[in-house]
Amino acid sequence: MKYPLLALFLLAAPSEDFPTSAGAARITPIQHASFLLEAGGKALYVDPAMGDYAGRPKADYILITDIHGDHLAPQIIDQIKQPATAMMGPQAVADKLAGVSVISNGEKKALGPFQVEAIPMYNLKRGPEPGKFFHDKGRGNGYVVTYGGKRFYISGDTEAIPEMKALKNIDVAFVCMNLPYTMTPEEAAEAVRAFHPAIVYPYHYRGSDTGAFAKALAGTGIEVRVRDWYAK
Repeated sequence: MKYPLLALFLLAAPSEDFPTSAGAARITPIQHASFLLEAGGKALYVDPAMGDYAGRPKADYILITDIHGDHLAPQIIDQIKQPATAMMGPQAVADKLAGVSVISNGEKKALGPFQVEAIPMYNLKRGPEPGKFFHDKGRGNGYVVTYGGKRFYISGDTEAIPEMKALKNIDVAFVCMNLPYTMTPEEAAEAVRAFHPAIVYPYHYRGSDTGAFAKALAGTGIEVRVRDWYAK
């Protein structure tokens, strides 16, 4: 990291609790884009595709953003799911994984006690070659997950798209940054300034300068929580 003072706040990734009107919601980062949201006695995994799942609770719900291997890993899903596990994701994910209930950009659906809104995630300019994008609009979903009035935004793989900048009343945001697939820390910070969540976590940031992201948001009133999503 380029900013040594900010390095003091780079912590391992323990669970963190957030108060809601329905009781505490607990977030546990796992690795890269994978994390666990526990609330109301239920376990919701987001993109369980990387990291160690030994000893973790079985999934009541699984929410998947995209088809790439760092977001969709059937072998890990098989480890954590149980007969009653409900899975939700875009059509592209349902085409690759049986049992996924489809939610498309702009739709709102319930997933147990969680209210889920699918938000677009896509590239504006970056792709493997001219005329192609790493993430086409409409294929994948970001999400706003609401529990007890607390709104959690999960960006998925995206650049700083208008739909992200237009978000309102986000309490906690998880925002990606890594090249060449998504965006730079500075681009991510620009988008975050626009929708102004109370708290933001950089995630899906392998190889990116999270210190630059935090510095770009200094003085905005947004709390930046830099955690080590790659701790062994």
